[in-house]
Amino acid sequence: MLSIAHGPTGSFIASKIPNPLISIPLILASHYLEDRIPHWDVGQGLTKKKKSKKAAFFEELFFDFPLSLVLVYFLFQFGKPFDYHVWMGWFFGLLPDFLEFPHLFLGAKVSPFKELARFHTWCHRSTPNRFWGLLPQFLVILTLILFR
Repeated sequence: MLSIAHGPTGSFIASKIPNPLISIPLILASHYLEDRIPHWDVGQGLTKKKKSKKAAFFEELFFDFPLSLVLVYFLFQFGKPFDYHVWMGWFFGLLPDFLEFPHLFLGAKVSPFKELARFHTWCHRSTPNRFWGLLPQFLVILTLILFR
């Protein structure tokens, strides 16, 4: 899924369950569970060489990643005092993607990146259709808005 789904999901969980001993494992599990839902993301086609790593990196860096920050800010921080739980949740919601970065983009085919990437790839259920692939992510964000 896109960062605009994973980041806010992590923030939502952390805002509802501020104890990091409980929230962090739930946030990490939510990342992998969300990736099991068929979806479209900027890394679509990387493993089959249909998209360049450079193109995917710039889509992530300049579109998806900043939008996740903006979305978290407006959903959980706007008009409120700073809440580090919200931002910790955002970080841990994206941590599996951050940990996969060295393997995918830097060619770090060493432990633990190799094993984490293998597990993450197993979790991914992608669809090439942008509409059907973005719809579940839109529904995740809508659900977060309704229950925040």
